[in-house]
Amino acid sequence: MSALVTPRHHAGIGRVRRALSYWVRNSTLALAIVALTAALSPANAMKIQVVTSPGGITAWLVEAHEVPLIAMRFAFEGGSVQDPKDKNGVAYFVSGMLDEGAGELNSVAFQERLEETATRMNFDATRDVFIGNFQTLTKNAGESFELLRLALNEPRFDQDAVDRIRQQILAGLEFDSNDPENVAAREWYKLAFADHPYALPVKGTKETVGAIGADNLKSYAKRVFARDTLKVAVVGDIDAETLAKVLDEVFGGLPESGDLTSVPEAKPPVGPQEKLVEMNIPQSVAQFGHSAFKRDDDDFIASYMLNYILGGGGFSSRLMEEVREKRGLAYSVYSYVHPYERAAIYAGNVATKSDAIGTSLDVIRGEIGRMAESGPSKEELQKAKQYLTGSYALRFDTNSKIASQLIWIQLQNLGLDYIDKRNDLINAVSLDDVKRVAKRLLKADGLIITIVGKPESSPKKPVRG
Repeated sequence: MSALVTPRHHAGIGRVRRALSYWVRNSTLALAIVALTAALSPANAMKIQVVTSPGGITAWLVEAHEVPLIAMRFAFEGGSVQDPKDKNGVAYFVSGMLDEGAGELNSVAFQERLEETATRMNFDATRDVFIGNFQTLTKNAGESFELLRLALNEPRFDQDAVDRIRQQILAGLEFDSNDPENVAAREWYKLAFADHPYALPVKGTKETVGAIGADNLKSYAKRVFARDTLKVAVVGDIDAETLAKVLDEVFGGLPESGDLTSVPEAKPPVGPQEKLVEMNIPQSVAQFGHSAFKRDDDDFIASYMLNYILGGGGFSSRLMEEVREKRGLAYSVYSYVHPYERAAIYAGNVATKSDAIGTSLDVIRGEIGRMAESGPSKEELQKAKQYLTGSYALRFDTNSKIASQLIWIQLQNLGLDYIDKRNDLINAVSLDDVKRVAKRLLKADGLIITIVGKPESSPKKPVRG
């Protein structure tokens, strides 16, 4: 994951039923979040403290006492790559279960305590990490942190809750199976990563989710939730001394080290490969892409900027200009770079009328080829720098956003000073750098393409699936 492009965090399963009551009943919490918008940003030179608890647990802390609010983000190495081979979807299932009862509190009692204390707690699983999101008012911090401790150390996994969450996941999978963009992405990962765990969907499949039991959930939590791979970021109304005690109280009971299965590096996704999934829909969707640079590659930042110019900059991007604005071929088209721990991808998506999908992909391939050959213009690079540096502060306009940035900076080993130097790194990229990286990154004839719909034409002869 990239601290340049923060991952999209999903709200978790079964949280909607409480979201409205949080904001309606706890106006102090809502006002606190709004107040922090102006309080913290890179421009305000926030101080990041490294706090180590008596038990040896480390966290990054930004104190902000203007409002009575504390936000915490934490992550464990693992994610869906730690799912058992025949039980794909376990990590995601666990992310929906941790607030469904813990300790002596069953699901209803636990959720009532969350609501009464205005505690926001949810979890998510990506391919590489298991993420926790936590927020509380200062006045309720003691009880709220105790609920978090219970969720991580004493989850119940009661059968009635397991069955209910399973049905929610299965309903979500049914929805995804009829969403062409989701289907295109799922099939793309299968082609790109073949027999590697990255090829498997994070949410699992109907078959694997149906086979997951409480014992699988308990085993995952026991193996993955450990102090040796734990990263923590805290922002808000708490000082270092208090946080040090909280770290031991919440996380100190976890095993010192996890029991993670060794996962090999993924082979770089290489095309050309194409697959068509027929679906009776009025338009077609395609995902395209190939390998990219991992986060520790010296050319990663230049590749990120290159992608912004090519397909990541919305209506200012070349793909949008060539495919939609000039030719009216597509409703939407975009691209992105995404570094995983064991691989990295450059990928994009286009949605258009079924009779235009082949032409759209041909235009995309042509524009990728032109960018690889000639690179961007000086003006394009300058506009990219202005936007990417100018918009960076928007990632720090609430304590929750700050905590999210800090956790990903830790996970990517970017260093305590990354926020201070990030814009300088972008401004230091020259036009020659981006042109060189364009030749290294972009492979117009090496795209992996998945098409979903009933196209009347395609750029080649895709394998039907």
